[in-house]
Amino acid sequence: MLIPGIAISIATCPGVVVHELAHQLFCRLFKVPVFQVVYFQVGNPAGFVLHETPQYKWQSILIAVGPFFVNTLLGALIALPAALPVFTLNNADFLHYVLIYLGVSIAMHAFPSTGDAAVIWNEIRKDDTKFLTKVVGYPVVGLIYLGSLGSMIWLDLVYGIVVAIGIPNLIIHWLA
Repeated sequence: MLIPGIAISIATCPGVVVHELAHQLFCRLFKVPVFQVVYFQVGNPAGFVLHETPQYKWQSILIAVGPFFVNTLLGALIALPAALPVFTLNNADFLHYVLIYLGVSIAMHAFPSTGDAAVIWNEIRKDDTKFLTKVVGYPVVGLIYLGSLGSMIWLDLVYGIVVAIGIPNLIIHWLA
């Protein structure tokens, strides 16, 4: 089943917004000036953050992959309070299902974009890049492109479901 990316972006716009907020958060954390932020738009890209080039290349890597950490954590935390009523007690109401939707939506936008990979790639290929930064950066770029390919077979949705439904269920069963 082929669904256009724009339709997916509209249906999961909370995840796009959090993705861009995560980039902006990491920019603020590293005191990197931000010139423009578009949290959501109908089109490609669905959102973006334009910022100054960070002083250190490792900061570029962390700004690019920041959404992976933020969206993953936030997706799981938002869905966690709904997991018990929805999946264990069978007494869920509409709000619980909204929380599950938000958790999946946010978590499925955790993967950095190919644009984020291009930023990392351009930074680590420079002559003044330290060896350790290259050792970390090249595999990160490869993983981002693999994730992008995987999104063609719904890997991002599978990831969102695992984070927002699987992890809260594991926590509930672990604590029970």
